[in-house]
Amino acid sequence: MPDEKPTSDEKTGPDERSPLREPVFRALWIAVLAGNVGTWMQTVGAQWLVVHQPDAATWVSLVQTATMLPVLLFALPAGALADTLDRRRLLIVVQIGLCGIAAVLAVLTARDDIGPRGLLVFTFLLGCGQAVTLPSWQAVIPELVPHDQLPSASALGAVNTNLARSAGPALAGLLVAHFGSAVVFGLNALSFAVFAVALLRWRRAPNPPARHPEHFASALRAGGRYVRWSPVIRRILGRVLLFVVPGSVVWGLLPLVASRELRMGADGYGLLLAALGAGAIAGALLMPRARRLLRTNQMIVAAGAVYGVALLVTALVPNRFAVAPALVGAGLAWMMLVSRMNAAMQLFLPNWVRARALAIYQLVFAGGQALGAVAWGQSAQAFGLRQTFGVAAVLMLAGTVTVRLWPVHTHEDEDHSPAVFWAEPHLMLQPHLTDGPILVSATYRVPPANATAFAAAMLGLRGSRQRTGATQWGLFRDGADPARFVEVYLVPTWEEHLRQHEGRLTGDDEQAEQRATALAEGPPEVRHLLPAEHSE
Repeated sequence: MPDEKPTSDEKTGPDERSPLREPVFRALWIAVLAGNVGTWMQTVGAQWLVVHQPDAATWVSLVQTATMLPVLLFALPAGALADTLDRRRLLIVVQIGLCGIAAVLAVLTARDDIGPRGLLVFTFLLGCGQAVTLPSWQAVIPELVPHDQLPSASALGAVNTNLARSAGPALAGLLVAHFGSAVVFGLNALSFAVFAVALLRWRRAPNPPARHPEHFASALRAGGRYVRWSPVIRRILGRVLLFVVPGSVVWGLLPLVASRELRMGADGYGLLLAALGAGAIAGALLMPRARRLLRTNQMIVAAGAVYGVALLVTALVPNRFAVAPALVGAGLAWMMLVSRMNAAMQLFLPNWVRARALAIYQLVFAGGQALGAVAWGQSAQAFGLRQTFGVAAVLMLAGTVTVRLWPVHTHEDEDHSPAVFWAEPHLMLQPHLTDGPILVSATYRVPPANATAFAAAMLGLRGSRQRTGATQWGLFRDGADPARFVEVYLVPTWEEHLRQHEGRLTGDDEQAEQRATALAEGPPEVRHLLPAEHSE
């Protein structure tokens, strides 16, 4: 099976608990754990509040959709905000707002003044806050731990989520059964307050202001352009989508499996979710060995196969003593796949676009769950629970088989740190920052023996140019002088081109440029062509 070689981290990576030795990371990790527990309690409380409604399958799946849909709608704008504003302050403001929304929901539920539609509105609002929180929180993690600890920090993030998935639903099931959903909604409000306090206690050193800070609209376009021209990121996103869409049937319809197929109450549903969480925690404990033994694509195959078998057991053996162990396996597979893909994203992304690209990752991840939940809910309503789980199992296994044709290459050994290696442009005409488009040309002289290799090396540079700002790119050869090659690319504004000079390029981009230049007779002659109407 085609795959990348195991990285140094996969062979001899640091202790998985090493990020917890960083005091700030440890404090925020604990606060995030409290928030995740509250979120899972909120989900259980909301789903159980509608499980006895007419058309319960639709309402239960819509709760899942209302939770995840905001990420689909607002993840990319949230990522742009996180890359352009102070991430710590943004997180504090959002947590305070979420605390207020959750508190109002708790009061209305306690007074029995909330119906299914109102519950969906509040769930959607809470999901909006989470959509802003996720990319901001993931983008600050590299500020809290050394670079070589990022895989461990990502695994600890998965442990965090799944500790919450194990404890939150079980606790929520007991509280809902004895005190009602209002109590868990109130505890969710408290969890947001805990996270806000932890962020306030973090005395973060201020970042130096950027010479050319990005505006919101251009930041959105730049984030989308980066992902479009990054094959590694696109492949990771595709793999996540192929796993999450069929996998979301568990999160969307497990309440109905508990109540209808297994004849269990709210506490039993909580225990099933706890089985998922326990499997995920076991997966986190096994991750160091799994990274040493399994390459990325092998892990994708293993996770898909285990999860697909778990879905088949749920479809064919409606017995709690069979389903619960199967869910342990599903939780383990989910954690391993999601943690591995998230770590690959964290290690690959440069800082300037990290929040936006992670927001797109969250968009695909949560959007796949949201859309999948709707589809599985309608399928269960029309054809039944067992048939729906069976179809999801077939899709999961079919997606796993495609790894041979569509493998993931993460290239984590490459240098993605910022590299400022372009010379400062010196122009006789001084353009305004908003002037554009700007046509940049680089002229090389290449010996005939190196022409083919040079053209191939320059094609490797195309992605670098377009990820960092270019909207069009081309490489041309002079018909009258075959040794003369001209690279041209178009950048929307002069300000956008200056950002390429000032930190968007990485060490890997520099190495790619050096490989191309080594095949030419010296460095290129670079020219900046400005719009004639703005050049006087």
